[in-house]
Amino acid sequence: MWGRAVTINEMKENERSQSGGSSENKRRRRKRSRSRRRDPQQGNSTSEAKGSGEAGASRGEKSDKPKASESNSRRRRRRRVPARGNEKRRTNRNQRGRAPQKSYPSHKMETRDETSAGGLVVSGLAESVQEDGSVDLSRVYVALIGRLDRRGRLLWSMPKGHVEPGEDIAATAEREVWEETGIHGEVFADLGVIDYWFVSEGTRIHKTVHHHLLRYVDGDLNDEDPEVTEVAWIPASALIEHFAYADERKLARIAHDLLPQMAVTEHAAGRMTPR
Repeated sequence: MWGRAVTINEMKENERSQSGGSSENKRRRRKRSRSRRRDPQQGNSTSEAKGSGEAGASRGEKSDKPKASESNSRRRRRRRVPARGNEKRRTNRNQRGRAPQKSYPSHKMETRDETSAGGLVVSGLAESVQEDGSVDLSRVYVALIGRLDRRGRLLWSMPKGHVEPGEDIAATAEREVWEETGIHGEVFADLGVIDYWFVSEGTRIHKTVHHHLLRYVDGDLNDEDPEVTEVAWIPASALIEHFAYADERKLARIAHDLLPQMAVTEHAAGRMTPR
């Protein structure tokens, strides 16, 4: 009536089989949960896809759904389409990846060339030659003009001015020396040419100045020119230190080297030039 009695050994065997099956099920569930975390897009359809794949394989058919690795690689190869506002910016970039520099309207300054002429009026060349044939440059005098700068300093320079259209450069030097010093002189040697740039009223000017040595003829010093502050006879021995500008100091050194031989020539010709 009660059936067969179950022994203790059979009860233990049943417990082992139940515990083994439950642990096997747990392992399977953990494996499925890991696969879902690795490929979240498949979601709960993993088991269904697996079942349908097995069913198709049993019928000899291939599944139409792509594998997970293939879909991921397609997503990686998919190019990002730039927004419309950024297309122009990207096309303007050069090959080095730097944005092109901004272009600003160019305001080219007007340039002009000007030519001037002037020089040093020399007096006392023949008189500077001593009995022994030596030359005393302290007895040779040259005429310089002084102008005040913006700081109120008196700056000494050579008289010079603009060459008029059709005028000879030597004639310009004689005219400008007379207008700025009151002394008439005649050109007898070239001293040198200097050029420089400056800006006046929004125009860049390239000025070329021709300098000469002039022999004193006649006249008295005056400062009637409104652009000239002072006019003076300066000893040739102290000429270099008087000039304010480096270019004219260079010309003064050239004159300092030329004057002794010129003094001997003037003395031999008997051309006296007393002031």
